[in-house]
Amino acid sequence: MKTAAGHDTGVHTPPVGLPASGEGRTRIAVARLLLEQGPITAAEVAAELELSAPAVRRHLDALIADGEAETRDAPRRGRRTRGRPAKHFLLTDAGRVRFGHGYDDLATSALRFLAQHAGEKALGDFARTRVHDLIGPSAERIRAAGGPGERAEALALVLSDRGYAAAAREAGQGVQLCQHHCPVAHVAAEFPELCEAETEAFAEILGTHVQRLATIARGDSACTTHVPARAPERPGGPQVTTTSPRGRQHDDHS
Repeated sequence: MKTAAGHDTGVHTPPVGLPASGEGRTRIAVARLLLEQGPITAAEVAAELELSAPAVRRHLDALIADGEAETRDAPRRGRRTRGRPAKHFLLTDAGRVRFGHGYDDLATSALRFLAQHAGEKALGDFARTRVHDLIGPSAERIRAAGGPGERAEALALVLSDRGYAAAAREAGQGVQLCQHHCPVAHVAAEFPELCEAETEAFAEILGTHVQRLATIARGDSACTTHVPARAPERPGGPQVTTTSPRGRQHDDHS
C-alpha cells in the first residue's frame, strides 16, 4: 500500500478491524505513519499524507478516543516561544496490535523448547502454575462463595476480569461455565496441557468434579465447563476428577 504522498508502506492488506476503503483506508495510513515515524506532529502527518489539517485532526482524535494513539509534548529546540508546545503523536500498545504481533508464535516456540529440553512434566508444571497465577488470591474468595453454582459464578467474574468474557448459567442438573474468549487459544491448540491444567484448577477451586464440554482451542465457539449442582466431595478434600472433550482434533502439532 502507498500513502497519499506516494510512499510505499510495505503493507498490502489492512490491519484486522479497519475497513480497506474510504475513511478506514486513510485511518490506516495515519496509524501506520505514527507506527513508522512517531512521535510525529499533526502538521508532519498532514504534509506526509497530503491531507488537510482538519482531516488529520479528525483521524488522530479518533485514534486517541479508541486508545490506539497518545500524545506527548514535543521537545523545545532553540529559543522558547510563546504559545503551547507542539504535540507529538504516537501509537499505544493497543494501536500496535492493529498491525499484528508474534506473541503467539513466541509463546508456542518457548513451550516447544520447554517440552523438548525439560520434558513433559516441566510443561505440565508450567501449565498448572500459569492457571493458578491467573486466578491468584481470588481463589479463596471463590471457595467461600457457597455451593458449586455460586462458586462458578464467582469464578466467572474473576475470569472476566482477566479478559476471558466468562459467564455462568444454569443448565440441567448444574451450571455451565462459559468462556467466550481465550487469549491463549492458538497456543493451547498445540499444547492442550494448558486446557487440562485449567480444568483441573477449576475442579479444585469449585470443590467438585467438572466436565469440559468444549474449547475454543479445538474449534468451538466457547470454552464450556459443566459444574454439577451438588458437590460430591471426598472425605479428605474436593473431588478433582476432570473430563476433557474430544472436540476437533489437530493432526499437525509440529
